[in-house]
Amino acid sequence: MGSRASTLLRDEEIEEIKKETGFSHSQITRLYSRFTSLDKGENGTLSREDFQRIPELAINPLGDRIINAFFIDGEDQVNFRGFMRTLAHFRPIEDNEKSKDTSNLEPLNSRNNKLRFAFCLYDLDKDDKISRDELLQVLRMMVGVNISDDQLGSIADRTIQEADQDGDSAISFLEFVKVLEKVDVEQKMSIRFLH
Repeated sequence: MGSRASTLLRDEEIEEIKKETGFSHSQITRLYSRFTSLDKGENGTLSREDFQRIPELAINPLGDRIINAFFIDGEDQVNFRGFMRTLAHFRPIEDNEKSKDTSNLEPLNSRNNKLRFAFCLYDLDKDDKISRDELLQVLRMMVGVNISDDQLGSIADRTIQEADQDGDSAISFLEFVKVLEKVDVEQKMSIRFLH
């Protein structure tokens, strides 16, 4: 199966993906193999339905939000390159030391890019702020019916009150970063990919 993946991916493509994402050659071919196994339409792209068949995403309360992160606005398919770009946010940061980036671009798995990715999971309307309603929607997804609406509202209000530094009753990206400055985002937002 790995040999099939490497025959369908050109060496130039693998090199470009390596530079862009920091994944190793073997990681790219393994992930390509996984990508093609998910591609039920066998058209070189994944649909939302393809992602929804992944058991870990199907049971994750934020599964839909994570799936949406793979798709550019208005698109209903993602190709392998887009798939890899999104997965790169979850690559452990210590892997950066192995392949120093000389292009002066911030790696997709940098702390800042991981935080931006997480922020976007909350910023449902993409206005660069997390409102009380957006926070409530995400909290509701995560806890379901286990907590009353009043309790959720109280949690959302307290969260915004603690994070909101400019008094606009919302959380900006900079305020989000400040709140999470002591959180080990690098580890919490990392998936170990086999080499």
